[in-house]
Amino acid sequence: MVNMSYSLKYFFVIFLTGYILHGFGQGVKKNEPALLNTQSPVVLDSLEIIAFYQGHPELITGKAQLLDFYDHRAYACAWFAGGRLTEQAGNLVNRMINLPDEGIYTAIPYQKELELLLDGLNGQQNNQQTNVTLELLLTAQYFVFSKLAWNGMNNAASKSSGWYLPRKKMAYDQYLDSLLAAPDKPFTSAEPVYRQYELLKSFLRKYRALDTGSTWPPIVLPLPRLKPGDSAPVVTLIKARLYKLEDYHGDTLNNHYDKILQNAVKQFQFRHGLPVNGLPDKATLAELNIPLKSRISQILVNMERSRWLPVTLSSVYLAVNIPEFKLHVYHADSLLWSCSAVVGQTMHQTTVFYGEIKYVVFSPYWNIPPSIVRNEILPGIKNDPNYIAKHDMEITGYLDGLPVVRQKPGPMNSLGLVKFMFPNSYNIYLHDTPSKSLFGETSRAFSHGCIRIAEPVRLANFLLKEDKEWNPEKIAAAMHAGKERYATLAQKVPVFIAYFTAFTDRDNRLNFRKDIYNLDGELAALILSGNGVY
Repeated sequence: MVNMSYSLKYFFVIFLTGYILHGFGQGVKKNEPALLNTQSPVVLDSLEIIAFYQGHPELITGKAQLLDFYDHRAYACAWFAGGRLTEQAGNLVNRMINLPDEGIYTAIPYQKELELLLDGLNGQQNNQQTNVTLELLLTAQYFVFSKLAWNGMNNAASKSSGWYLPRKKMAYDQYLDSLLAAPDKPFTSAEPVYRQYELLKSFLRKYRALDTGSTWPPIVLPLPRLKPGDSAPVVTLIKARLYKLEDYHGDTLNNHYDKILQNAVKQFQFRHGLPVNGLPDKATLAELNIPLKSRISQILVNMERSRWLPVTLSSVYLAVNIPEFKLHVYHADSLLWSCSAVVGQTMHQTTVFYGEIKYVVFSPYWNIPPSIVRNEILPGIKNDPNYIAKHDMEITGYLDGLPVVRQKPGPMNSLGLVKFMFPNSYNIYLHDTPSKSLFGETSRAFSHGCIRIAEPVRLANFLLKEDKEWNPEKIAAAMHAGKERYATLAQKVPVFIAYFTAFTDRDNRLNFRKDIYNLDGELAALILSGNGVY
């Protein structure tokens, strides 16, 4: 309520200032231009900027950005026109005052001073004077806000949370220029942040409202099982819970397990990556009973991760979301198709990083990493002298006392019939697999770190579709040739190996996934403490 009152108060101040200065109710003729339109913009003095930073040392890190910004506009004021604050100034103030709505618990320096300066406008409504301190404070605080809301915590914080994707680089002064040049557009129009940020932000508001106005006791089934057609008091509890979560849209007082509820349970299960059977089984109830504060924390963490990604790409790219166990193929922001993936076990985690696919390798060898040779191959040889032959492997030499082992191309090969190489220091790539049954599992963390994909043939055809040397028939033949062959892509294809435990899908439904590598907790604590490093 405090934040809302601030927003309304400062909107009123800015609106009223503009109302009076435009001459409404003061005898301005219908077609007479307002005085502010005939005035030249106020120009700042360099001494004023020096004095400002002497009085506001906590903002000094953004001084170079502020100076560049005003230099490009010949030191003309940005937030005042004819002595009154612009609409975009009000939009910025509202965003900064309501920082928790952005999922941020760190305060912007000198916020109290900002509030006092804005309050002071009430006594200056007939005095068309630009407040230089307020002008500079808004600009300096904009650069703080943009870093908090659109860039997030620094590289050290992201890496400590297991995130090795390269961080985006943005010219926030240029975005400010575009905001000021289009005063009629909303402040949120085309923000320089990955689209998931704003989508998750809308659900953050909803879940906070739910948490404020709802009790969330655990739902317990008194029956061994509950199925469609049954009637029981617990059904009304399930209906009410799913109604609040926007999965159910029927009568919440009826205790009959009807078709509407069955479909609602299916949607809830789909949103949480569970087997979609329409039954309130143990796994479904466990997700239904997760406290709202835990869900809010999950949303906050993934809003922060969204700040770290590129805003958009215009090319084709691949994205693997580890907790979702999915590969997604995009062209720009358009999702072309998706398929299931198997990722690394908890003890052999798939690294969160960026690469570029350069080669498609048909009938590949599997060059077995030394760790697997040491921990699995050598014990296998010790127990069975024919282990190497039985697994279609061969020893090609020795290095540091270990045999160098590779598995030959063919149906037994652990990489399947094709792999997709994006050279990286983590020795991770996408590949086929002979173990197709694993794609039928709900939780698919089974590999040693590499990513197995359910539709490798489709991906190979997609990546090589513009290459005249390859067609579906030649690709199929190369995959079954039993002889390793490389196809080099004309253009490298970006691959993002990401980690999102909360995200919105293309139908704007909020999805949650289990934090399989336990990467959320430390980042959530850092966010909620307000002590994140920016």
